[in-house]
Amino acid sequence: MYTLLSGLYKYVFQKDEYCILILGLDNAGKTTFLEQSKTRFSKNYKGMSLSKITTTVVGTVDVGKARLMFWDLGGQEELQSLWDKYYAECHGVIYVIDSTDEERLSESKQAFEKMVTSEALDGVPILVLANKQDVETCLSIPDIKTAFSDCTSKIGRRDCLTQACSALTGKGVREGIEWMVKCVVRNVHRPPRQRDIT
Repeated sequence: MYTLLSGLYKYVFQKDEYCILILGLDNAGKTTFLEQSKTRFSKNYKGMSLSKITTTVVGTVDVGKARLMFWDLGGQEELQSLWDKYYAECHGVIYVIDSTDEERLSESKQAFEKMVTSEALDGVPILVLANKQDVETCLSIPDIKTAFSDCTSKIGRRDCLTQACSALTGKGVREGIEWMVKCVVRNVHRPPRQRDIT
């Protein structure tokens, strides 16, 4: 009887929690993407003043029976060295690229390459967001895929998707989050943490 009640309690009051890192260079739109995600998936969320953003922002979004705990980590060069401290605990990575900043594309590729080759991220799904697609002069998805083409072999057999996005307008945000949820739920190598619903 206890196991039946325990199972019912877990079904009703617990969610599987997954830690998702949001990485990318500074000014790529990581925090704006996180804010759009919270606005789209949290009924009563009012939004955060973009002037109050710090270098690391934490946010939570519930999608079905999954709870995504986002860690939006600072992208400045001196902060990138801290990214790998979070790899062992994460279930997925969202890597945001500023599609309007062609000058920093190679710098973004270097940061991506360093991140994707970390053994601590083996098997972790990666969503690459080509952000700021609402700007007419932005690089296209094929342009970005070409620029990052020599990283393809380093991605390995993990789930990986490159998707167009505008964090400002919200285009592509829901699709990206839903794709990530599917990937982390089916990834048997990184089981979720159980959390009571609050």
